Amino acid sequence: MRRFRIGSEVFEEGAPDLQAALGNAYARRERPLCLCREPGFPMYVARIGDLHLIKRMPLSGGGHDSSCDSYESPYELSGLGALMGSAIQVDPQNGMAALKLDFSLSKTGSRAASVPAGQNSASVAGDPRRMSLRGLLHYLWHEAELTVWTSRWAGKRHWWNVRWHLIEAAGQMTVRGGALSDILFVPEPFRAENKEAIEQRRNAVLGTALPPKSGPRKLLLLVGEVKEIVSARSGQKLVVRHLPGFRFIIDDAMHRLLQARFERELSLWGADSSSHLMAIATFGLNSAGLAIVEEIALMVVSENWIPYETVPEKRLIDALARLREKSVKGLRYDLQPDQPIANALLQNRNERIALFVVPAGADEAFEDSLQHMIANRPEIGAWTWRVGDGEMPALP
Repeated sequence: MRRFRIGSEVFEEGAPDLQAALGNAYARRERPLCLCREPGFPMYVARIGDLHLIKRMPLSGGGHDSSCDSYESPYELSGLGALMGSAIQVDPQNGMAALKLDFSLSKTGSRAASVPAGQNSASVAGDPRRMSLRGLLHYLWHEAELTVWTSRWAGKRHWWNVRWHLIEAAGQMTVRGGALSDILFVPEPFRAENKEAIEQRRNAVLGTALPPKSGPRKLLLLVGEVKEIVSARSGQKLVVRHLPGFRFIIDDAMHRLLQARFERELSLWGADSSSHLMAIATFGLNSAGLAIVEEIALMVVSENWIPYETVPEKRLIDALARLREKSVKGLRYDLQPDQPIANALLQNRNERIALFVVPAGADEAFEDSLQHMIANRPEIGAWTWRVGDGEMPALP
């Protein structure tokens, strides 16, 4: 069981007086220490309703003991490694992650059709010193710990706690000197009986994106679940769940690019009714108050909100979802599909095993990179499924 030092006292994770101590630490903005290793690793306290939770500091998981629940796999096993120290810079004093983005958060002049960030676009394949929209969505998902799963959570992850974890994670990130959470719009769960209050809160956030009389227009960042994309009188309407009666406008040129760049995500979503399609988009309001999308990226996630990219990867995460052992989904961020990643990490108290899915037709360069990745981490076991060889092997 994990132990934490708060002030001069040490508490076990299940101690009855831990909540009171966390409440006091939250009020004092004091950081508990996880004692999996001495002298301890700083954590932070988050509050959800009346409950206080101890959360891992951004990108600190590799320093925790491998038996600790806060441990995470080395960044080099996913696309995160390419962004560390360049697109993502963590302040060791306060734990805040400063992000460098390859897309704009403001708009000057009239809007032109922009290219959405997708697997073949320059914003994904380009400069590792800056993060694409898709990379940012993956990073938010990772830091919100929405990549983590165990069968004990079955039926317990819903939009309200997905939203809460995303907002908490964004609170530990900055973009261009400001808090990411200040520009992030994640729709709150809609309840008809609270319609008026919900719309008032929404309008307060969206009002900051109204166009000024002069100068650049501020853009907000949407993260939400796609319900549908349908034709409008002019362009297309992006319908997001939990926003009844509110639409985001996508012009026809962007829509055509969206369908081409995210054909895989759209087809996976269409083939599995239990999956969710997530959108991340920059948007602003025009003078009429309409929300106009400037750039957009998509990600498909399972019924448990675990991201996946292919049918074989979906089979893997479905198998992991049935295990009581904790698994962590690896994400691609801005890496291309022809570069290997650890698709998941299976962890228990005694060992860590990286799970690799090798696509059918993978070339020699892919295999060489994979073997190099495995050899560089001898302390982590490796399980490999070469899809072209047949059915998925038994999980370790």
